[in-house]
Amino acid sequence: MDGILNIYKEKGFTSHDVVAVVRRILNQKKVGHTGTLDPEAEGVLPICVGKATKLADYIMNSGKTYEAEITLGAETTTQDSAGEIISRTEFVFDENKITEAVLSFKGSYMQVPPMYSAIKINGKKLYELARKGQEIERKPRKVDINSIKITDFIPPDKIRISVDCSKGTYIRSLSADIGKKIGCGAYMSALIRTRSGKFDIKNSIKLNRLEELVKNGDLLNVFITMEEALKDYKHVYVNPKADKLIHNGAKIYSCYFNKKSDFINSGETVIAFDSASHLNGIYKTEFDEEKHCILIKPITILI
Repeated sequence: MDGILNIYKEKGFTSHDVVAVVRRILNQKKVGHTGTLDPEAEGVLPICVGKATKLADYIMNSGKTYEAEITLGAETTTQDSAGEIISRTEFVFDENKITEAVLSFKGSYMQVPPMYSAIKINGKKLYELARKGQEIERKPRKVDINSIKITDFIPPDKIRISVDCSKGTYIRSLSADIGKKIGCGAYMSALIRTRSGKFDIKNSIKLNRLEELVKNGDLLNVFITMEEALKDYKHVYVNPKADKLIHNGAKIYSCYFNKKSDFINSGETVIAFDSASHLNGIYKTEFDEEKHCILIKPITILI
């Protein structure tokens, strides 16, 4: 049982809760998530099972899409509705001014991650320090806001936005930064992740539905194979002479590639298959100056 489930995480569950439930439903120990969603947030949370747990980092590296509700005129300790309100500011609900502030975040900007996050500094998770009342300096990180738009104005103090962004973007921090830009403060009051990489909310399933599918023997209808999850990478297939090499995790020169292989350049990440078209792993391509040809080296073996 090696693959990915596109789970819809409901409110009240932590990402670890979801992993525990999936372990129980599938009776499978090797289960992992692909990036945390806060307990009050909901939406897409790809769950990796079996050997596919090795793909978690690749899935996490993909872009994300969110729908968020932002409450203006107040700030909280956690930058979301779970925290305590620490300030309130009277303001005029000016749609033009709000729109200008929101759209100004399109592109790249340096974002300071929130204290209530799982980022580790000196071996300590920030949220563990925050719960003890400690706050430490965090270095700003570059994030990319590929698109951002207001989907609804809700006077007197709320807006809804849709954001497509790079990995590592905190929508809580973005919400607070938008409030600062407007000059009234703000916090994120609701969040739905509608996409994580190629995993879309339209195809996601809730945990109770997963349990039904397993009971009815229909799990394969929603189980996403590793090959499907990695299909956007270029494919390399080796001929029978290289089967032993690929099964042993050795580097393989292009003279052993068969005709089904995609054309590859040096410095690319590809997936490689043996001569029977069984997925072997994820490889990095290099150019061998001495032999004047391309080779592939394994970075993640999946067999």
